[in-house]
Amino acid sequence: MSFLHSEGLYINTFTSLNSLLFKHYCYFHAMKKLYISLCLLFCFYQSNVFAQSGGAIFTNAVGVQAYTYRNSWAGGIAPVLDSIKALGITEMEGPNPKNISPEEFKKLLNERGISMPSIGVDYGLIGKDPYGVVSLAKTFGATFVMVAWIPHGKDFTIDDAKKAVDDFNREGKILKDNGITLCYHDHGYEFGPYRDGTLLDYIIQNTNPEYVSFEMDIMWTFHGGGDPAKLLYKYKNRWKMLHLKDIRKGVANDLTGGTSTNNDVALGTGQLDIPGILKAAKAVGIPHYFIEDESPNHAAQIPVTIAYIRGLKE
Repeated sequence: MSFLHSEGLYINTFTSLNSLLFKHYCYFHAMKKLYISLCLLFCFYQSNVFAQSGGAIFTNAVGVQAYTYRNSWAGGIAPVLDSIKALGITEMEGPNPKNISPEEFKKLLNERGISMPSIGVDYGLIGKDPYGVVSLAKTFGATFVMVAWIPHGKDFTIDDAKKAVDDFNREGKILKDNGITLCYHDHGYEFGPYRDGTLLDYIIQNTNPEYVSFEMDIMWTFHGGGDPAKLLYKYKNRWKMLHLKDIRKGVANDLTGGTSTNNDVALGTGQLDIPGILKAAKAVGIPHYFIEDESPNHAAQIPVTIAYIRGLKE
């Protein structure tokens, strides 16, 4: 073999080897990219699965506000309570409907395993007869009494708020001395601006925490321009109960404290961030939750609401 021939063979062999090494490098590089992509995809899949299979957000007893059934009681109190029990509802915020005594209504609740941890009463009644309110609460075994409306003119003013603060502090002490906690239920009109906050801020900050607590109606809070989750965190030691309701998409907020009952919709189908609110409520330790659906279509909507909140995952 001549030198030139052997040199050519050497060059060809070297070139082939380089080509083979380059191909192996490209293959290895491609496989490395594929491996990294698969790892990222796997991690994404795992995180997605984890997010979907996390713990339940809502783990409390499902309650309902008796006012939801204001137009149904006349058709028969026992059948209405049977339908409530069938939904898995075990708490009710009362008190009793018309045409039945507190004692008899309590008996019907007991027979169905439904407790009444809270009753709602009129602002004027608690001022006029706080001891009568205590007696009514104890008939049901309730430890909370809530007031849902502060009398006022067209607009809710600082004078209205100041009077309410004085009344709530005085009445709240009487109730507290008798083992009952007074809660004010916000209604949206309290979100008018005052100083560096709102009139609701004024009420919360000027009522005595020993005597006055609060029940948040999440829909009215939102409708008045408030952020339910942020307020739960802001005053985390003051909130004791929640009214669960949602408002139809497209309905504008205002400070009237009112809207058509047709605007009440099943939770999760309206404007509110229900998961975020329930996470906040869970974080601050809210013990009682009452669905209040004022819609004429509540019978169809409440099962949807219950299934939705029970299905929410962390």
